Amino acid sequence: MGRGTPDSGSLAWASGQRGHCWRGGRAALARPLLTKLPAVVEPGCQALAPLASVLPRVECEWSQALTVSLLLRTVPPTAVLCPSPLPRETPLLLPFAAGPAMAPRPPLGACLLLVLPLLCPPLAPTRAHRFPAPNTTLNRLALAPGRGALYVGAVNRLFQLSPALRLESAAVTGPVLDSPDCVPFREPAECPQARLTDNANQLLLVSGRARELVACGQVRQGVCEKRRLEDVAQLLYRAEDPGDGQFVAANAAGVATVGLVVPGPGRDLLLVARGLAGKLSGGVPPLTVRQLAGPQPFSGEGLGRLVVGDLSDYNNSYVAALADARSAYFVFRRRGARAQAEYRSYVARVCLGDANLYSYVEVPLTCRGHGLIQAASLAPGALLGAFAAGPSGAQAALCAFPLADLDATMERARRLCYTTGGRGPGGTEEATVEYGVTSRCVTLPPDSPESYPCGDEHTPSPIAGRRPLEAGPLLQLGNSISAVAALQADGHTIAFLGDVQGQLHKVFLNGTRGQVYHSQQVGPPGSAISPDLLVDSSGSHLYVLTSQQVDRVPVAACPQFLDCSSCLQARDPLCGWCVLQGRCSRRGQCGRAAQPNQWLWSYEDGRCLHIQSLLPAQRPRQEQGQVTLSVPRLPALTVDEYFHCAFGDYDSLAHVEGTHVTCVTPPQDQLPHNPPGTEHITLPLALMFEDVLVATANFSFYDCSAVQALEAAAPCGACVGSPWRCHWCPQSSRCVYGERCPEGERTIYSAQQADIQVRGPGACPRVEGLVGPLLVPVGWESRLALRVRNLQHFRGLPASYHCWLELPGELQRLPASLEEEVAGDAGLIHCQAQQFQPSMAQRELAVPISVTRGEGQRLDKARTLHVTLYDCAVGHPDCSHCQAANGSLGCLWCSHDQPTCRYGPLCPPGAVEPLCPTPSIHTIEPLTGPPEGGLALTILGSNLGRDFADVQDAVSVAGRPCSPDPSLYRTSARIVCVTSPAPNGTVGPIQVAVKSRPPGISTQHFTYQDPVLLSLSPQWGPQAGGTQLTIHGRHLQTGGNVSAWVGSQPCRIREPVCPEAIVCHTTPQASPGEAVVRVVFGRAQRTLLASPFHYTTNPRLVAAEPSVSFRGGGRLIRVRGTGLDVVERPLLSVWLEAAEETAVAVQPRDPTPRRSCRAPAAAPQACTQLEGGLLQCSTACSVSSSSLLLCRSPAVPDGASPRRVFFALDNVHVDFARASGGQDFLYQPNPRLAPLSRARPYRLKPGHILDVEGEGLNLGISKEEVRVHVGDGECVVKTLTLTHLYCEPPPRAPRPADGSRALPQLVVQMGNVRLPLGPVQYEAEPALSAFPVEAQVGLGLGVAVLIAAVLLLTLMYRHKSKQALRDYQKVLVQLENLEIGVGDQCRKEFTDLMTEMTDLSSDLEASGIPFLDYHTYAERVFFPGRGSCPLQPALEGPAEEGRRAPVRQGLTQLSNLLNSKLFLLTLIHTLEEQPGFSQRDRCLVASLLSLALHGKLEYLTDIVRTLLGDLAARYVQKNPKLMLRRTETMAEKLLTNWVSICLYAFLREVAGEPLYVLLRAIQYQVDKGPVDAVTGKAKRTLNDSRLLREDVEFRPLTLMLLAGPGAGGAAGGSAAQRVPARVLDTDTITQVKEKVLDQVYKGTPFSQRPSVHALDLEWRSGLAGHLTLSDEDLTSVTQNRWKRLNTLQHYKVPDGATVRLIPRLHNGGAVSQSAAPSRPAGENAPMLEDSEEGGVRLWHLVKVTDEPEAAKARRSSLRERERERARAKAIPEIYLTRLLSMKGTLQKFVDDAFQAILSVNRPVPIAVKYLFDFLDELAEKHGIEDLETLHIWKTNSLLLRFWVNTLKNPQLVFDVRVSDNVDAILAVIAQTFMDSCTVSEHKVGRDSPVNKLLYAREIPRYKQMVERYYSDIRQSSPASYQEMNSALAELSGNYTSAPHCLEALQELYTHIHRYYDQIISALEEDPVGQKMQLACRLQQIAALVENKVTDL
Repeated sequence: MGRGTPDSGSLAWASGQRGHCWRGGRAALARPLLTKLPAVVEPGCQALAPLASVLPRVECEWSQALTVSLLLRTVPPTAVLCPSPLPRETPLLLPFAAGPAMAPRPPLGACLLLVLPLLCPPLAPTRAHRFPAPNTTLNRLALAPGRGALYVGAVNRLFQLSPALRLESAAVTGPVLDSPDCVPFREPAECPQARLTDNANQLLLVSGRARELVACGQVRQGVCEKRRLEDVAQLLYRAEDPGDGQFVAANAAGVATVGLVVPGPGRDLLLVARGLAGKLSGGVPPLTVRQLAGPQPFSGEGLGRLVVGDLSDYNNSYVAALADARSAYFVFRRRGARAQAEYRSYVARVCLGDANLYSYVEVPLTCRGHGLIQAASLAPGALLGAFAAGPSGAQAALCAFPLADLDATMERARRLCYTTGGRGPGGTEEATVEYGVTSRCVTLPPDSPESYPCGDEHTPSPIAGRRPLEAGPLLQLGNSISAVAALQADGHTIAFLGDVQGQLHKVFLNGTRGQVYHSQQVGPPGSAISPDLLVDSSGSHLYVLTSQQVDRVPVAACPQFLDCSSCLQARDPLCGWCVLQGRCSRRGQCGRAAQPNQWLWSYEDGRCLHIQSLLPAQRPRQEQGQVTLSVPRLPALTVDEYFHCAFGDYDSLAHVEGTHVTCVTPPQDQLPHNPPGTEHITLPLALMFEDVLVATANFSFYDCSAVQALEAAAPCGACVGSPWRCHWCPQSSRCVYGERCPEGERTIYSAQQADIQVRGPGACPRVEGLVGPLLVPVGWESRLALRVRNLQHFRGLPASYHCWLELPGELQRLPASLEEEVAGDAGLIHCQAQQFQPSMAQRELAVPISVTRGEGQRLDKARTLHVTLYDCAVGHPDCSHCQAANGSLGCLWCSHDQPTCRYGPLCPPGAVEPLCPTPSIHTIEPLTGPPEGGLALTILGSNLGRDFADVQDAVSVAGRPCSPDPSLYRTSARIVCVTSPAPNGTVGPIQVAVKSRPPGISTQHFTYQDPVLLSLSPQWGPQAGGTQLTIHGRHLQTGGNVSAWVGSQPCRIREPVCPEAIVCHTTPQASPGEAVVRVVFGRAQRTLLASPFHYTTNPRLVAAEPSVSFRGGGRLIRVRGTGLDVVERPLLSVWLEAAEETAVAVQPRDPTPRRSCRAPAAAPQACTQLEGGLLQCSTACSVSSSSLLLCRSPAVPDGASPRRVFFALDNVHVDFARASGGQDFLYQPNPRLAPLSRARPYRLKPGHILDVEGEGLNLGISKEEVRVHVGDGECVVKTLTLTHLYCEPPPRAPRPADGSRALPQLVVQMGNVRLPLGPVQYEAEPALSAFPVEAQVGLGLGVAVLIAAVLLLTLMYRHKSKQALRDYQKVLVQLENLEIGVGDQCRKEFTDLMTEMTDLSSDLEASGIPFLDYHTYAERVFFPGRGSCPLQPALEGPAEEGRRAPVRQGLTQLSNLLNSKLFLLTLIHTLEEQPGFSQRDRCLVASLLSLALHGKLEYLTDIVRTLLGDLAARYVQKNPKLMLRRTETMAEKLLTNWVSICLYAFLREVAGEPLYVLLRAIQYQVDKGPVDAVTGKAKRTLNDSRLLREDVEFRPLTLMLLAGPGAGGAAGGSAAQRVPARVLDTDTITQVKEKVLDQVYKGTPFSQRPSVHALDLEWRSGLAGHLTLSDEDLTSVTQNRWKRLNTLQHYKVPDGATVRLIPRLHNGGAVSQSAAPSRPAGENAPMLEDSEEGGVRLWHLVKVTDEPEAAKARRSSLRERERERARAKAIPEIYLTRLLSMKGTLQKFVDDAFQAILSVNRPVPIAVKYLFDFLDELAEKHGIEDLETLHIWKTNSLLLRFWVNTLKNPQLVFDVRVSDNVDAILAVIAQTFMDSCTVSEHKVGRDSPVNKLLYAREIPRYKQMVERYYSDIRQSSPASYQEMNSALAELSGNYTSAPHCLEALQELYTHIHRYYDQIISALEEDPVGQKMQLACRLQQIAALVENKVTDL
């Protein structure tokens, strides 16, 4: 034999089978096999010979296991199995001996394949590996590139998996105590709203360089942690106290976070993109660069971030973060731009080496005609995006954007923004700087994009292209896509798409279209595939993540396709059929794939090699011959290679000519036997190359002799009608192959012979059918005749014929005779007459019949022949049935012997009964009916008529006709009739009269009775139904079909109807109300009109407690609600899920429980089995009242788990949690108590407490509910703890509760739990021993002497102490009276003030706090004391029109020059060095710089940092504690402005409200007491210098102000409203006007109110009485040169008087006008002491007798000064109480303001944290370790510099009027705040000012608040420079549009002009400034602004 022709010793299962092999063979081939394949033979191979011996002999069809069966065909009995796989690349080339044909193989059987999987690994990994996680939710997936390990981020877990998805390690990450509204905290008290929160994984990345895993969770504001790659359980880093700079991931589960680890030079960086989430993390930019190493991992300190002006306008929803070799891409969705509602898809690009995000460019993406992008991935050369499609977005479209086009679009946008200001060639804006930052597109040199490919500090960023990149869809899918991945392999691009339903789609991207070639369900249906769709490093497997599992799916599952057709039909572009290897493989794995027809690909021809035709197609198994195969596209072999044919186990060498292959069929002895029941065997004819199947077809070997045995009824027809070329020999009854029958016998040829007439089944001798009737009666002799045809083949051959009948249990043979017809081929066969007597159980019996000739030569039957035997007696039990039988049967009712139904001839003539007997009635149902009739009555009996016509009018009931129903009539056995009406009480039998025969009369009587409804109980129930209703009455058991109704709703009857009662259950009703109850008896109806049923509103439960019980139940639950008394059977139920091992004795629930009428109702079962396997345990509740239910908790079996606890109030089911306000009901384990004593009775001493030990005693019960009994006495429970129960037993031994016991038992009852603890034996009290009388007398005398001595000493002590006590009590009474007086006054004042503040709160909700707008606030802070911005518009005159453009250009250049840090610092230092540059100039220039740089706050912050560093360096050399004490330098003023800018938002959102409420509270308190308008002193104040010491009598008044549409104007009073205004009768008219204006305009800012000096007050009295009031007029009282200002008391204005404000018409009469022009609006000055008019001095409440200041200065004697100081301190005690009262009243508001300033329980503003961190850095830098110095720096920089100024000057923040008295009080409060900020101890003494004494007790507490404030800031996480920039970005645009920016620059230039030469010199002296040509640029600016001619 040549090579390629296998022998029996060949390797049968060879290459292409995934390395699993059968091997073995003859000894002759053992050596070459072992030589060629040394690695194949292993010592672990197992002999398979024993296996072959024990396998059963089973013949299998080849089609069941075609391929592997071929591979097994050469297995010898001594084959062995390889336990280890062969390498796929190992070629199996074996030498074979030459020979002409293949030797036979030992037939082991193809079914050996069935045991193959048990011994070898599977052929291919057809099933994906899986890691399930059913108890959590999986979020993210990451892959370690080197080792291939997988990391899964889940809710509260991290998993580490091997590449085969085996769990290697796990870590627990939650749940944790957290709240999204709190920064990360250490103590729970720091965040009261914290709850136990699940930690979902938001970001999971691998840092390959550091071998670390980065995991970011949702909790703790999204902070991250680092873990070891080798073991995720090992935590490497977690920030214990993270700052907001370390907030990385989104803290909301619905907000996506994506990221990348980017390798940089020497370190890895983290790029994170996230959406907007949470108010605390709202300042985190959408894109940040963060460090992974260093002291602060995950911080963005010094790295780039995407700064956003307003995060709400740019809420990016990120889809993916992708990277290639040069760039990182971020795909996201958001609104197109500001104020655009339409969402668009974008992709942003950043250079990988750009740590500052200077290279950020984004462009829109559009998938033509489709929605937003849902998922994205990078494919080779393209960005793949899945977009939403369809009308509702539920479908998807896939688009591919070439990276070259994408980069070109981005480069175009970058170029336009760098070089042309973002304008395209047509002038339209094609690129811009996005995200609301101040940067703009610029005009740089044309080569800038090439010079700065990744941008630089001076290039604009972030750039957004306006022109979208558009692509057409490659394909569309029916489900939305959630994940995309791509792979390029074998020159093809494959995309993997995961959808939201858990399906994975593999897509072949072929040019401009995509084709889904495979879809499979990976996750559970409905579970979306996560975007983390990862391909392993080898490109062979895909990892798919869903919410509950991770799957490992092969990228190309080629080996799972075992044949060519399945391989090509899969349409997998990576798979093809390797013809000569016989396997589905990748192209690179097929050795001859480059040659034609060697590797078949489905996308080329797509067809497998096949045998196109066989000639011949089949052969008889007795012949051996050739067969020719036609095989198109047969691959060519080398010269020494051959094909061979395999017919099953037989091989033969193939001869190939072109596409034709010729093989020799096997001999008969080499063919397998035909399977039982078949006449052929079909073997696979396989064309083989070596042991590889090339092509196959089925080839059949048939056996004609077996055909006739398959069809015994028609052997001839089966032979010639078969598909084989078989012929029938009729004389010898043989089926033969070949040309004809042997020995000249006549032949009936096969139907396949087309050219012969005598052929086919139609020519066979056959029986065609019966002649005569087919029905044969049993017991009567009958003769059968059959028609036959084609018997001419037997002419001349005599033979006998027989008929055969297959009777039950026997085969009966009857002789027969042939009657041939003279002409034709037909004839008759007459069977011998026979009487048949089979045993028959049915009425008719079909008996097959056949005919044989000679000795068993059977004639064919044309069809199934049978005769029918019938027996009249079967099925006809009575006469009516018999007469109703089919007339053709001849059945008669025969009375011979025993009456029965017989065949007519078998009955003697006189025994035939023509008429049937009288009808017989057995039973009737029901026995009662209503008088109306209409009841369906059922009559059962016999001889009830032959048909319905017999009984149509033959039935009567109690003498009344009854109409039968034809549809319910059953012959002779049943009549159903409808009764007629009859009088009540009619009774009688039922009669049935059939035709003229006597009627049949029933023994039972039917009664007409009238049912009566009497009453109803209960008479009400909930509208939800479920009420058990009992209807009482008489004769209710009437008829058989009774139904009850309540109104229109059925009432379901669930128990048997009784004569006196019907019990039913109501069904739900739509609304409450009355409903009439009615009962229907058949067609009769009864209504209970007197007692309607009331549907009430469903009961409601509002409270239920307690909510815990032991499992034993029985605890009393009190349930409160409404309408509870309408419930008939309230239940407390619990649904339980019983564990499998729990055995619970329950009964299945019977939905319709039955009981007899007399029996009592059965007790409800404690537990019943529900459908679905649940268990329900219930207890009945008692209704105490309409609002109270008392329930006992149900007992639940051990091991059962409660699923639901609810109250069943009839049909109203209320969960316990709803009834108890959200508290679930909890079952605790039953308590366990230890016995009192192990063996003997417990001995109890009288008076002792019983102590019982146990476990879990108070978990489910309280001590009041525990009952403890000792016998029949009670042991009172005193204490119940978790482990002990203490009770007080009866004082005397009680009797045993059980008379059979000798001792009482101790029994503890806890609900249903009864615990006997053993007997108790009382010990008898011991008798007292006798005490001698002498001893008793001596003891009594000694005690008497001792008592007398003690009494004497006590009297002496009391006499001495009484006098001191009296004196002390006097002092106490005085102090108590003083404290009570002050306290009462404080409480009263505080109550009034809180009422006023409550009204103020409601006013604030309507009008809001009058904050100054930001522009005004900034102007007042920058330029204090000026009232407004001092800048004036420049160049407004007409002569300056021509100068405006160059000046504006010069100022713009100056603005740009200020952006140079070197220039700005040089300018500041140079100006400060000039002697003529005053402190006022420094503050002004600093404010001008703040104004000019307001749009660049990040830059301004950097300048302030630098200047403060220089300032610290100077002060460290002198005295560092003096730094920032005053505002002497530009640095300090810049710091003031910077803090004011940064804290404006904090003022508005946090601190503004308590400050404003404090201000209003002070104003309200001051206005409640008199205020002297001349001296400015007030009765109510905190400042002793402003205290009005004299007692002034005053009375509060309420004036009714007429306020119309123009309040204060002269408008008519028709629409005027009366507004009450509170004033004092001692108020001057101006003071009254101020208070009236405050009341009328309380919601209006002060600047928008009319001036008090522009209005007059008019008093109206009666109809025509109008009097204008003023401070001074002719009625003013003047006495001794003292003129008193007019008051309401002066004018005698009564309480309730009507006044009106009118415009002032003249300028006289207002005293305070003289001072008005000199003060800002709203600040009215008190009258000065020396203000005189013609020598007359003014006074209001008190006359000022003090000397003028000049006279005071002249008084210089020491004694006089001492006298003045003493007099100033000699304040009467009563006046000091006024200060204390005012202080106590305002205390709460002061505390609230201080707490808001010091951020108590609130996050600290990031600017404060940033500033304090910087001061800490300065101290560390300069080696300052003194904590006091650092405390002073922080106090000077923030608290004293900003907050004290804000406290003292609220007009900087609010648009309000601040009077002098309010200002004085604020000064005291501000001084208190300043004292609280000092480090030194606050000491007060007799000489301390009164203001300090007031708050002496509070200042230590305030000091602690300040220290805690500083400590909390120091311990919080650092605030980085980049984080500060993000916070400042929103503020940067607040002043950019201010009208004074250019004016500020011009004003700044005037100062530059003053020192122009010095500045130029300083710039020219700096070498760096020379390189940057700063002096030159300043000279250019001077030329433009001043029109100078310079030397440039």
